[in-house]
Amino acid sequence: MISKKHRSYVITLVVLFISLGVRAQDPHFSQFYANPMYLNPAFAGAKVCPRVVTNYRNQWPSIPGSYVTYNASFDMHVDALGGGLGVMVTADRAGQGVLTTQTASLIYSVRIRLSRTWFMKAGLQAGFFQKHLDWDKLTFADQIDPKWGFSNTTAEVRPPNGEYNKMAADFSSGLLVYNNRFFGGVSVHHMVPPDVGFSSESYLPMKITSHAGLMIPLVKRKRIRAGDPTISPNIVFMQQGAFHQFNYGAYFKKAPMIFGLWYRHFLEGSDAVIVQAGFEYDKFKFGYSYDITVSKLRNASGGAHEFSFALDFNCPVKRRRMHEINCPSF
Repeated sequence: MISKKHRSYVITLVVLFISLGVRAQDPHFSQFYANPMYLNPAFAGAKVCPRVVTNYRNQWPSIPGSYVTYNASFDMHVDALGGGLGVMVTADRAGQGVLTTQTASLIYSVRIRLSRTWFMKAGLQAGFFQKHLDWDKLTFADQIDPKWGFSNTTAEVRPPNGEYNKMAADFSSGLLVYNNRFFGGVSVHHMVPPDVGFSSESYLPMKITSHAGLMIPLVKRKRIRAGDPTISPNIVFMQQGAFHQFNYGAYFKKAPMIFGLWYRHFLEGSDAVIVQAGFEYDKFKFGYSYDITVSKLRNASGGAHEFSFALDFNCPVKRRRMHEINCPSF
């Protein structure tokens, strides 16, 4: 019989290869607006003054070899370029380091005034990624002995140096439309699907994201101020190949606290309920969210933990007043 420990490794490998082979897709975050340029490149420079954002996500921690993703970004509006400039790096680790991905991107956005109160931002992202597969950390079905577990030698051919590496360029774009209370946009990642296959061609499908939200003040005021209590209903839809994800949620903000509740599902059924809490003081923001799995993996996955940290800086020089995008921070 295969031991409980060995069965857990089998589950890990099945989840890993289903997610990365059959349904190749990008890592995702539940705190969409705590990682704005990852959601849509047009968010570059949206805060006008410089800001640094970092994110950490640990998905399915109860399953050995969980998915861990790190992200960090910096952006600001640059008068000399007439738009927003941002840099972003992402590192993703799956299966206890069996498969790792590192990505670095440069992002530029331009702001267009549509009317006295309506604005549009268009963004372009150029990136470079590297994928690494550690062959020596893999196990295969022909290694399993019914009595002794993983004790046989696999017939699979080991690659030179025991690893695969893949590097390629990647391009994305985005569009935002907003005023003081409404914000919405669409982004297209992997506009030219990159080949991510190690030993044969395998293209990462284009990802299309659309999102929209509304800031509803709970006090009667003509223009929303930073400290006003608000409710913000939101919707985010993602499609990547045969994969469709729907996210519906709302935030409640009463400075210095922000709370959020989201529901995520696929065409095949429910996935998770997401609870969020954030703290915002002066130029510092911190957020935490937990994905409560409601799919068939709920008893084994352990959900997902996500943390975000953001720090806003003063603008280097005094500049004319510009309209920031008034949207949630987490």
